[in-house]
Amino acid sequence: MALLGLSKGVNAVGIVGASGFTGAELMRICANHPAFLVKVATADTQAGTAVADLYPSLAAEVGDLSYSSYDPDALDGLDVVFAGLPHRASQGVVADLVGRVGHVVDLSADFRFTDPTTYEDWYDTPHDVPELLDEFSYGLPELFRGEIESKDHVAVPGCYPTAAALALAPLVRAGVVEQTGVIVDAASGVSGSGRTPKPNTTFNAVDEDFSAYGLLSHRHTPEIEQATGAQVLFTPHLAPMNRGILATCYARPATTLTTASVLDLLTDFYADDEFIVVSERPPSTKATLGSNAAHLTARVDERTGTVMIISAIDNLGKGASGQAVQCANIVMKMRETTGLTKAGLYP
Repeated sequence: MALLGLSKGVNAVGIVGASGFTGAELMRICANHPAFLVKVATADTQAGTAVADLYPSLAAEVGDLSYSSYDPDALDGLDVVFAGLPHRASQGVVADLVGRVGHVVDLSADFRFTDPTTYEDWYDTPHDVPELLDEFSYGLPELFRGEIESKDHVAVPGCYPTAAALALAPLVRAGVVEQTGVIVDAASGVSGSGRTPKPNTTFNAVDEDFSAYGLLSHRHTPEIEQATGAQVLFTPHLAPMNRGILATCYARPATTLTTASVLDLLTDFYADDEFIVVSERPPSTKATLGSNAAHLTARVDERTGTVMIISAIDNLGKGASGQAVQCANIVMKMRETTGLTKAGLYP
């Protein structure tokens, strides 16, 4: 479905909701992708603004590209469209685009659940287009690659569920931990709350602070449970950093385990996954900064009878835009790692 005027092998890309942090990260990644060219970047609140004026970091790559108002006709025939809109806002846009673009990769929660009643229960509103849910795969390639390969459209997981599922799912699937009583404590950088400032995300509110929120009721809870197959108590925390997620997960062994056996299980499970690093080293968010990598470790505490698995990702990388591009590569039959980096930025 490549548009006329594009070089052979180059795919036309649209980004809806491109002025947010995930949209900017998508543009940064696409700029380094040999087969993706961003043709349309929509942002109703920034329509007419040059992308380089809002994000000078992109100036050398985006040229005179400006944000435009959303118009489905302008996206017609594009090879892939990334939707970076807030939850609930994506449903109408996706309904417009399915059937008129090659692939839709949605970064909201609107198409992640297999059961529309789960969405209604946790997002306090009925799903407007439940008939489209079956057309979307859950876009966590390391756990659901076959499903992604079988469908044209992808619902990219949330950042917290990505970190938690990568840590827990291999053990749950192997039957070596109990499926109940699982605890996930995770901390995220402030970019996870989006570009629009809020009273609790300004510099003065976040600096020198570390806080828990969404106690017992965070909307990523059912998504973590769907992706892991376990019942989970999830507590998110806001950390005074720009980006990154560190998830510390606890489960009860269902069989005799040691630290070495759990590390071996994780290593074997992810042996063919280039973005996953399993090591005895405690993961850190800085190690994944700017990359699509996930770093994992595990420990078995015989004293308390607990398995602890820790994962670190970049919430805008593997937790959002990087994973979105990874999924787009899969549905477009490209090498999964195309345009993505496994190495973090340091210092």
